[in-house]
Amino acid sequence: MSFSILKKIGDEQKKKAVVDVRSGDTVKVTQRIKEGDKSRLQVFEGVVIRTDRKDSHTARITVRKVASGVGVEKSFLIHSPLVEKIEITKRSKVRRKNLSYLRERSGKSARLSNKDFDRIAVNDVTVVEEPAEAPAEEPKTEAPAEEPAEAPAEEPKAEA
Repeated sequence: MSFSILKKIGDEQKKKAVVDVRSGDTVKVTQRIKEGDKSRLQVFEGVVIRTDRKDSHTARITVRKVASGVGVEKSFLIHSPLVEKIEITKRSKVRRKNLSYLRERSGKSARLSNKDFDRIAVNDVTVVEEPAEAPAEEPKTEAPAEEPAEAPAEEPKAEA
């Protein structure tokens, strides 16, 4: 298969709108979990320590959190149909793309300095879809609507 065919297939699998997630962001990832014939939504909240292949259909983020004193990392494919929503809750100032050094740190040394950002604007992902081609409209052959007859103008009443 040629590269152009693979790229076309990959682009069809991409979601139309995705939040711009960066390393150092604290995110809530809502994921659909299937258990038997049931499905539920599960939220995983943590710090993004790595982003990979942002422009590809295989874009991935790695999120880390500490649960019960144990570090837990999970990787999410951003364009996966199982990932329902990604919401950025905090944005931090970092100078690297891969924050693997956070694995060895705990407590205050693992903190990142916060950066001001517009939370509503960043998380508001609106998809602007192009309108589908409208079928050609047939000319209307209705009779012109008759204008209503004008009511006689009333004379102003004199006040006593």
